[in-house]
Amino acid sequence: MGNVNTNMKVSKTRIEIIDALRGISVILMVVHHLLYNFVAFLGAPPWLFSNPVFDVLHYFFAGLFIFLSGVSSRFSRSNIKRGLIVIAVAAGISAIMYFMEMPIWFGILHFLGFSMLFYGLTHKFWTAIPRAVAPFVYIIGIIGGALATSYASINAHGVAGVVVSVLGWPQAGFVSYDYFPILPWIFVFLLGTWAGKYIAEKKLPNWFYEKKVPIFPIIGRNALIIYILHQPILYGIVFAIKYFITP
Repeated sequence: MGNVNTNMKVSKTRIEIIDALRGISVILMVVHHLLYNFVAFLGAPPWLFSNPVFDVLHYFFAGLFIFLSGVSSRFSRSNIKRGLIVIAVAAGISAIMYFMEMPIWFGILHFLGFSMLFYGLTHKFWTAIPRAVAPFVYIIGIIGGALATSYASINAHGVAGVVVSVLGWPQAGFVSYDYFPILPWIFVFLLGTWAGKYIAEKKLPNWFYEKKVPIFPIIGRNALIIYILHQPILYGIVFAIKYFITP
């Protein structure tokens, strides 16, 4: 969650609707990975994982998760500290996945850690953009980044190739089983920081802050732990199924 204007009073009470939305996006992520495991390890038909419905939902729940992380950045005491912690966790996961021969070089956690750190270091620049203008800047950035990474071509090698891959143009030989490049996703995060300022200042209706939601907020509050643990658990389930169904 991010740096807040020191003149702005922010409630320390968690907003259950935000936690619930984060929880829903986490559940969808777990289902998405479970379906991938069924296809990759149990021989399920590819359409179970990749089909028009899930292809759209994938971008929706990933975008929602990133947007909410941006919102939370308006409540954080230190985005820099938070970003470094997430990057450290992401590096640990990358090390484990490397030895499992399923490398993750710039997945969702790497991206979120980078975004928190980036926003923590540059928030004064982004908060200087007039409120009425900021959402249009970020939406144009999302569209422009998506088009640029989809249709423009950049070739680079060595360190430059790594940087370009992380930006959104994966180079030959770059393989990552989870991949969220900086473009266009950084602008989704920044759009969340813009919305988070209004939320932190309690500019939304009272029901948004007072509404109680069952189950989902608990999941949302433990999103990082669930992300760390869900794949090992899913692997265990899938390989147990494979063991019992294999003749």
